[in-house]
Amino acid sequence: MHTPVALLLELGIILTALSLIAAGARRFALTPVPLYLVAGLAVGDGGIAPVPAAREFVDTGAAIGLILLLLTLGLDFTAREFTASLRRHRSSALVDLVLNAIPGAVAGWLFGLDAAGVLALSGATYVSSSGIIARLLGDLRRLGNRETPAVLSVLVLEDFAMAAYLPLLAVVTAGGSWWEALFAVVAATAVVGAAVGASSRWGHHVGRVLSPADAEQVLLRLLGFTLVVAALAEMVHVSAAVGAFLVGLTLTGAAAERARTVLGPLRDLFAAVFFLALGMSADPGQLLPALPAAAVLALITAITKVATGWYAAGREGAGRRGRLRAGSALVARGEFSVVVIGLAATAQDRLAALVTCYVILLAVCGPVLTRLAPTRGVPSRRASERAPGMLDKPRPSTAASAPDPAGSGTRSG
Repeated sequence: MHTPVALLLELGIILTALSLIAAGARRFALTPVPLYLVAGLAVGDGGIAPVPAAREFVDTGAAIGLILLLLTLGLDFTAREFTASLRRHRSSALVDLVLNAIPGAVAGWLFGLDAAGVLALSGATYVSSSGIIARLLGDLRRLGNRETPAVLSVLVLEDFAMAAYLPLLAVVTAGGSWWEALFAVVAATAVVGAAVGASSRWGHHVGRVLSPADAEQVLLRLLGFTLVVAALAEMVHVSAAVGAFLVGLTLTGAAAERARTVLGPLRDLFAAVFFLALGMSADPGQLLPALPAAAVLALITAITKVATGWYAAGREGAGRRGRLRAGSALVARGEFSVVVIGLAATAQDRLAALVTCYVILLAVCGPVLTRLAPTRGVPSRRASERAPGMLDKPRPSTAASAPDPAGSGTRSG
């Protein structure tokens, strides 16, 4: 078998560089996500040190990284707990949609884009990055915070909205009729609803099958099953991330803890590749003309995302500091906006440059804002007054027992 020397050499250099970046970030209690993105800009097309031989592997690894990030995020919650939180945050989802999609639609109209371009830009400004935010919450030890259920509910409701939005965008971009668009939206919504119902009703049977005694079998079965579900989700124009998250929800208790332990190193590896790939997808030379407009749009929608998090965290009883943490956590945009570029930008050159520059700005600045958000505060409600939801019962977690370099505490207001 021929050994691709260039691939091995480039991958070795990339992984070594990522390890040094992560070590430096950890030393200062920072998340390495923004640095991974900047490194991706440096080694992508138009960067100072392109890695063409490793590009295909990085793109494939990025897709696996997103799936693993959302799978392990789902392992921290149960379907019943998460369903209760989603019901409580229906109004948060409406606030999120209004505050963040409208700026993109107005910007698209001002830039003279057609209907498909306006729809695409409104989607790019609406949806936050599940992958980046999932990693941030773990890095900063905030999974146990009072405001975290609000953040996760907003993210997953956005992902569910994407299940209807992406088929709609694909039909509109292709010039399809209104009935084709309506059929695509109804079909995708029905599939997601059926998947959530099946996860809640029969998830414990899945957990037994995916939780054998042998660690190797846990890894192979769980990863294989998750990739199949993710592929099926993509086939019906539902995000693979949503499918992976639903698989995570089906495992609870000891099975979830065992899965987290087995998947942890693999998730960290491919998550780093995912963030690197986001940076590599942009050509720095093509971003400069779009930078002023993207910066204004990024500033406006960063403020609207903070307002969204403020409102949603308030429904969980979080105090002022917790609301600010929730809002800053939602600022980052990422993978879904890149998908929007792929669907709509083939005939919209200005849109491609604008959205790419916009995503890079918020993918880098969002984690920095999240890290700078206040980390301590007094809970605004007593424990006896907490609304039922994801944080009502203790959950074993390796991250929760680890030392907290960010000093964030848990369940703080």
